[in-house]
Amino acid sequence: MNVDSHPARSGIRQFAGGDPRHGPLPPLLLVLTVVTGLVDAVSILQLGRVFVANMTGNVVFTGFAIAGAPGFSLSASLFALFGFLVGAMIGGSLIGRLGNDRALLLAGGAGLELVLVIAACVITAVGSTPFTDTVRNVTAALLAIGMGIQNAVARRLAVPDLTTTVLTMTLTGIAADVRSGTNLTVLLRRLAAVAAMLGGGVLGAELVLHTSAAVTLGITAGLILIVVGGAGLAMRRPGAWRKPAT
Repeated sequence: MNVDSHPARSGIRQFAGGDPRHGPLPPLLLVLTVVTGLVDAVSILQLGRVFVANMTGNVVFTGFAIAGAPGFSLSASLFALFGFLVGAMIGGSLIGRLGNDRALLLAGGAGLELVLVIAACVITAVGSTPFTDTVRNVTAALLAIGMGIQNAVARRLAVPDLTTTVLTMTLTGIAADVRSGTNLTVLLRRLAAVAAMLGGGVLGAELVLHTSAAVTLGITAGLILIVVGGAGLAMRRPGAWRKPAT
């Protein structure tokens, strides 16, 4: 029997980057999903309970802050919301320039995000703890801009279940398709997305609680650099997967 004819082996192979429709994009987007967990660990634990990646949660947190709930920073939430919108606009502009080549688009988007995370890392490293409002707000804005770019790029790449920042529909798909059954590759991708976000959150919390926000963001920058490098290597590989998803 041919190896690829075995359903389980074929599913694992496609999940690991052998899917001709998406090439190496799934594993690279999983790394960015880990990044989301790390970044939100910094923002929630160090910046006044603010989301910089998940704007649904951030809007709710903004409502809590407006209502005067203790521990929530209205200014940081608003800076994050505005920053995310700016980042999404930048991502849209990037898509207009590079959107016909998914490898180039990922490399460009991750490269911009890397610069922003490094800037946030430097600011948190030189800022005294607990952070002042200025450090908190600027850091939240920088990280949110990066996550807005990441979200816009992931949306354009359109790899199913790998939005890199939101798991609601991914979890819904896992549960809703139990009775009807689902392709093994799809199931593995969904489970990996959940595991990547969870792992990023656990790692981020451990780093923030036992080291510092700067160290956490430094490691985050390292992961983004891996994505930039991986996308750069992928640009050397021609293939149909580089064309916009349909």
